[in-house]
Amino acid sequence: MSYNRILLKLSGEALVGDKNAGIDSKKLLHYANEIKKIHDIGVEVSIVIGGGNIYRGFNNTEHKIDRVQGDYMGMLATIINGLALQNTLENIGIPTRLQSAINVNQVAEPYIKRKAIRHLEKNRIVIFAAGTGNPYFTTDSAAVLRAIEIEADIILKGTKVDGIYDCDPEINSDAVKFENITFNEAIKKGLKIMDTTAFTLSQENNLPIIVFDINSSDNLLKAVSGEKIGTIVNI
Repeated sequence: MSYNRILLKLSGEALVGDKNAGIDSKKLLHYANEIKKIHDIGVEVSIVIGGGNIYRGFNNTEHKIDRVQGDYMGMLATIINGLALQNTLENIGIPTRLQSAINVNQVAEPYIKRKAIRHLEKNRIVIFAAGTGNPYFTTDSAAVLRAIEIEADIILKGTKVDGIYDCDPEINSDAVKFENITFNEAIKKGLKIMDTTAFTLSQENNLPIIVFDINSSDNLLKAVSGEKIGTIVNI
């Protein structure tokens, strides 16, 4: 294995599958089985999952929901997704812990760095929910922050495309894929695969990111095994 402790970042939209919104149980099981493959070979796995399949924001003018209120609604959506992923992982025999950045003690532990690391050392998968617990920060930024705190070797961002392109490959057939790109280049080119805060925080802490297609079987296993897959972002 090239990486012993990883943080896997999944978007909420990844759980939608063939549906328009919500959670596709088949897609959820697929991700759980892919995670199991790396857990079974001893990789310490932590996960941050978004909430866009449940809450993507309303038109503020129409619904009069301000940014802060909306961000807290998004945090609650990530807890729902975290519970769904936790249940699916445990159904296939993987011990897990769900930690939340906001207090929901009936359903999740509070986020505590030392406890999270101890869970990982005991071969439990740790799912971090509710972002950073603060409005104005995305789950991408939360993923980088948690990865730094638990001293992860790398962030693996699972998407529906096989890396980072100079434009949307689903729209433009001439899109060019980057095999490697620096944080500075990603920021200057305005690539939207992660937000600028996440890229900058990763850069400052020399934490590489691999963006890859999570929907293809064994890609996650290949990534942690050091095979060249997706796009790597580093210094």
